[in-house]
Amino acid sequence: MTKILYVEDDPSSQRLVQRILTSEGYEVTIADNGLAGIEAAEREKPDLVLMDINISNLDGYEVTTRIRMVEGLENVPIIAVTAATLRGDRERALVAGCNGYIPKPIDVDKFPEQIKAYLVGQEDSVGTPEEQAQYLLEYNRRLVSRLEENVRELQKANEELKRTEKMKSDFVVLAGHELRTPLTVIYGYLQILLVNPAIPGDITQEGSPRHLLHKVSEAVERLSQVIQDILNVSLIAANRLDLSHEPVFLNSVVQSVLHNLRSFGPQRQLIFELGGGLKKVPVIEGDPRRLHQALWNIFSNAIKYTPDGGTITVDAETLDDVVHLWIQDTGVGIPQEELANIFERFYVLEDTALHRSSKTAFKGGGLGLGLAVSKGIIEAHNGKVWAESPGYDEEALPGSTFHVLLPIGDPFSKVESDRKG
Repeated sequence: MTKILYVEDDPSSQRLVQRILTSEGYEVTIADNGLAGIEAAEREKPDLVLMDINISNLDGYEVTTRIRMVEGLENVPIIAVTAATLRGDRERALVAGCNGYIPKPIDVDKFPEQIKAYLVGQEDSVGTPEEQAQYLLEYNRRLVSRLEENVRELQKANEELKRTEKMKSDFVVLAGHELRTPLTVIYGYLQILLVNPAIPGDITQEGSPRHLLHKVSEAVERLSQVIQDILNVSLIAANRLDLSHEPVFLNSVVQSVLHNLRSFGPQRQLIFELGGGLKKVPVIEGDPRRLHQALWNIFSNAIKYTPDGGTITVDAETLDDVVHLWIQDTGVGIPQEELANIFERFYVLEDTALHRSSKTAFKGGGLGLGLAVSKGIIEAHNGKVWAESPGYDEEALPGSTFHVLLPIGDPFSKVESDRKG
């Protein structure tokens, strides 16, 4: 069956032409704007294209020129069916790549015969070579003018986007500081109360005043961490993350992270294993506090997706001028198609309807910022981070491995030059 693509944004014209051509035995595909017309042409590979000129997105001239560039459609008949009937409109359509021109309103009785004629090779002509060259020059100038107009609009939109992004970043930074100030005060007073011998009970004694204060303290600490993650991801996105330049002993940083996280080990019955390579890696230059945070996020992610009784292993090696550190778990794994997305901001694998606020409970929740923060911090050190996994399986537990590369020496020279550039 002969396939005809009709690019038209007027519903009444669509219905009329489709009804006429369908009754003649043609298969008709409708596209209601320029971009949809190009996509339909690439997909359907029609035997003939009917093109309205005054359509949205790209106009009919531009869509015709673009379709002519599609492999396999270089010689397909393209017929302008349009109400653009002023002097020169026909010639402009032909110069743009159309083979024919049918003015609107169409003649219902003649239309099927016109289509048959174009299908068997009929072509309209512009006129003399001089006229053709004149219209071609006019069309080229028009394309350049449209391109310049679009570029200016994009530049304007980009500047507005940058301004809005800066306002958002500034707001997040200010809001983060405003929220952290009272939280710091609350947390400080809670610690004073927890060490006060006048407060009865024990933190392990369910329902006692000291136990309740301990729970409040944990909640405040969790809220503070959420605020810090939001602040950090905003600073990273705005390229405003400040880093100190100090010697970093990766073995000590990892030990500190694990010491902080081991409090969850007995509750979750997880096993942490340290490889011997950690003690052999050289001192690197960087921000130990930020790197602690980056590794904490990666480890907590491993904890979150490793069932009780699982093992989390960390080891490192020196490769030429970089340190390679990896964290391997025996958890549920990561779907292959999601490996490229897990470091994106606000991206979460779990069903948000089943969200839990704990970052260390099995399949617990989060804002989808932890790995994005880790990626930003590591890349700010001119390093790289990525994940590998055979796939997701809650029964077989294939596990995941997170790899971190950090340069030996000063990682900031290239970063600073990139920022200046």
